[in-house]
Amino acid sequence: MAVTKQQKSEIFNELVSKFKEAQSIWFTSTNKMTVEEFSELRKSLREVNATYTLAKKTIMVKAIKEALNIDVEIANLEGQIWAICSNTDAVSGLGKVNSFMKEVNGKKNDLGKMAWSISIFEWEVKSKEETKVLASMPSRETLLSRLVGSMKSPISKLARFVDAAAKEVEAQWKTKVGELVAKKEEASAE
Repeated sequence: MAVTKQQKSEIFNELVSKFKEAQSIWFTSTNKMTVEEFSELRKSLREVNATYTLAKKTIMVKAIKEALNIDVEIANLEGQIWAICSNTDAVSGLGKVNSFMKEVNGKKNDLGKMAWSISIFEWEVKSKEETKVLASMPSRETLLSRLVGSMKSPISKLARFVDAAAKEVEAQWKTKVGELVAKKEEASAE
């Protein structure tokens, strides 16, 4: 079924608005993917406020130029090109797509169903190799949880130390930690 000029115009306008809202845009090439696999990917992307869109390469190029004033060359990329827009966090959608790619491409006899092509990250066009590296980055939420965990560790150690000191004071029927320390110093002096 041929796409009319009006339909192309609607697709173009939709892409322009998606690209303007996106924190980052990632392009993947796909071959032989099933409807079920696309549905699974769409569902996982919704969880992190990311979307993917399929359109003609020429329409995508024009929409990127209109929305971001960036020249992108995707016409020579093989296969169907999908645009994945991460709207909340620049890398949140990537983790979902990256794990999906490993699952789909890792199945026996299904190698090459989906692969990273290029990306627009921090308003710069990144090569295929740079895109693969960026796609392996953890999301903002993951990094924040790691930061909180590393900050919590010293506080937890201090709390355990204070709790142990309080138990030792209570075990020796002392009212102050200073009395406990004085007794230990007397014992070491003898």
